[in-house]
Amino acid sequence: MNILELFAGVGGFRIGLENADEKLFQTKWANQWEPSRKSQDAFEVYNYHFPDSENINYSVTDITDEKFASMDADMIVGGFPCQDYSVARSKKNEQGIEGKKGVLFWEIVRATKITRPKYLILENVDRLLKAPSKQRGRDFAIMLTAFNNLGYSVEWRVINAAEYGRSQRRRRVFFFVYRNDTEFAKKIDREFENTNVIFEENRYDNYIFHSGLFATQFPIKPEPVKKRQVYYELSNDIVEVSDSFTGTVWNTGVMRHGRYYSIDTQENYNGQPITLGQILQDENDVPENYFITEPEKLEKFQYLRGAKKIERTSADGHTYTYSEGGMSPTDDLNLPGRTMLTSEGTINRSTHFLKVNNRYRLITPVEAERLQDFPDNWTAKKKLADGSIVNVSDRMRMFFMGNALVTDIVRQIGCFISKLEKEGKRPITEYIDKTPRL
Repeated sequence: MNILELFAGVGGFRIGLENADEKLFQTKWANQWEPSRKSQDAFEVYNYHFPDSENINYSVTDITDEKFASMDADMIVGGFPCQDYSVARSKKNEQGIEGKKGVLFWEIVRATKITRPKYLILENVDRLLKAPSKQRGRDFAIMLTAFNNLGYSVEWRVINAAEYGRSQRRRRVFFFVYRNDTEFAKKIDREFENTNVIFEENRYDNYIFHSGLFATQFPIKPEPVKKRQVYYELSNDIVEVSDSFTGTVWNTGVMRHGRYYSIDTQENYNGQPITLGQILQDENDVPENYFITEPEKLEKFQYLRGAKKIERTSADGHTYTYSEGGMSPTDDLNLPGRTMLTSEGTINRSTHFLKVNNRYRLITPVEAERLQDFPDNWTAKKKLADGSIVNVSDRMRMFFMGNALVTDIVRQIGCFISKLEKEGKRPITEYIDKTPRL
């Protein structure tokens, strides 16, 4: 399968897919561009590891229709930015985009419309399902409508990596998007032809709880949480959805033929997660600059991680109290790590702060890579335009990992698609990843 990787970062999707089936998943094109930055560090790391693909280092908005048309991509993957997806009609009554922030998702739609891939795997922050705050679920509904209008179905799930055996409590929404004329989609339609249950009466329960991609790879308990489930029929008019959507989107669901069924679900994984203590380097290998010894820095961490109430004044003169709950003085080594942010390694509340052998320290770049299931020192070197290989700063390596995804989640998704491609005539309930977990 030929893969087009958009918003490629340092290659998380590619690592996950190649770990699932290196022979099947062949990434032929990758696009990575960091706007407003002279140094394109992430692209240079990607280019260092994957010089065999066509790696494009300019904005996806500048990739022409003709260039996309030249790509015979079977699958598009990417973790796209969470932005403003609202749409509006232009003066000529054509579909237009309201504001500049939302353009990047529409580039995925453009690439899909031109290349017509069989599948897409996409990733985003879980708050997307509730955005924007004034019209919850609207942004996601727009996305579903866009794919429906192109003849695709969408399955989604919010996955906390630690709940499925990984070492980081990172919640992200993953999408499996598939073209409606694929054998997989036809198989689902044939399955429902043999049942008297209609869509509105939980027609997709078996798919969501047992036979879909996420059900087989990431098991869930066989009933909705607190009976939270919803059926919703989307308008084909994407602007109408943008203006008028009033539905609810839960953490699990499927959209087919303009109708979606969404359920609030809970994981059902019997294994144990990898703990923060298990992924740490040998203390003798930790550079001394990661240890915190200065009293003022130790006091700063104590303050940042403690409970606080602070009186603040807004721009319009309104006085209010900002409250923040306390957290443990140091991170528990017997639990998976917390969600990494791009600020990891700086002195702030979100940074992992460890106490090991009675010494305080930060996590290292290698440990940050392990939290995301990257190989050790993956981000240590980069390849410049002149072909020279240089080291990457530790601060930038932390930034990469704060932006990355847990590659083993992608691997498990890839295992399903691999078996789907190789064993397409078997029942979809057999496409189960049986690869041993670490």
